[in-house]
Amino acid sequence: MKTIHFEQDDDIIDIRYDNVFKSVFTRETRESRTALSRLVSAMIGKDITIKSILANEPPIENLKDRQVRFDINCRAKDGELIDVEMCFNPDVFEPIRLEFHAGKLFSGQDIKGKSKNYNDLKRVYQIAILAKERFFKDENIYHSFEYYDPISKIPLNGKSRIITLELSKVEKVVNKPIAKMNTYEFWAVFMECLTDKEKRAIINEITKRDKGIAMAGRVLMRISKDEEERARIMRDEKIILDWQSRMVYFSRIKRDYRKAKKELDQAKQETAQVKQEAAQAQQEKAQAQQEKAQAKQETAQAKQETAQAKQETAQAQQEKAQIKQEVVNLLKSGISPEEIIRSFEANT
Repeated sequence: MKTIHFEQDDDIIDIRYDNVFKSVFTRETRESRTALSRLVSAMIGKDITIKSILANEPPIENLKDRQVRFDINCRAKDGELIDVEMCFNPDVFEPIRLEFHAGKLFSGQDIKGKSKNYNDLKRVYQIAILAKERFFKDENIYHSFEYYDPISKIPLNGKSRIITLELSKVEKVVNKPIAKMNTYEFWAVFMECLTDKEKRAIINEITKRDKGIAMAGRVLMRISKDEEERARIMRDEKIILDWQSRMVYFSRIKRDYRKAKKELDQAKQETAQVKQEAAQAQQEKAQAQQEKAQAKQETAQAKQETAQAKQETAQAQQEKAQIKQEVVNLLKSGISPEEIIRSFEANT
């Protein structure tokens, strides 16, 4: 097998970029097609030979619709359908996105006609190599998802699988002895560490052991050394990054606008509440002043009544003293008490 050797000073384009990844694996050459077959085989866990690549070139105007990804849709010799893609900046909704496209890949098969039924549906594989972010809590870089009953742990035995390879978890794998690495770990280390010049010795050892990786490496080396090809790829990458940056910029503006609007609405609500509380306080103050005036009026009236009562009491006491004096004078005059009584009864 013809191998390849990466020197420490070789300037290699990062294969984790979506368009570089697609450029390596979709060329109409034996090396490119074999490298794709070996990559897919490593991910699926069985030998696969890619027969054809479908919808190879996405129109530039559809970049936005494709979430700025260059997926490789291909068919194996046995008819199985595979969609494999490199996601350099995967979105937070990536798992749901993969499930959606796996469903489209499976349901897009044509089984119309009297000679076909559901058993004629071919297996489909949605494969995503995630360059950044961690989507699953464990430390495993490889996951293969199928439908199953989570309670009884019984698989549906369906024909669709979602497979992910998280390159952000490669750090622990790269420290393993190469002899103990499996095939998909070879590919993960190759893709994640190729541009790290300190790890070129590990990369060269892996290319000696895996024919598919060696072929991918040779294609990537030619692309890296071809100035025109490199310029085209970097131009495409610039277009992608510019578009992505604009989307992020406008997304942040929209987010900030929504935040500011929410804060403004909240401030308006708080202002209205303060005004309402102020009006209520003003109303309570007016009511308190009214009650105070009424209390003052009642107090004045009470004082007047008290003064009148005192006056009447003084008058009654004066009359009582006067009567008492008259009685004393009558007694001193020698009139008998009976006559005094008769005189008072006659006057009253």
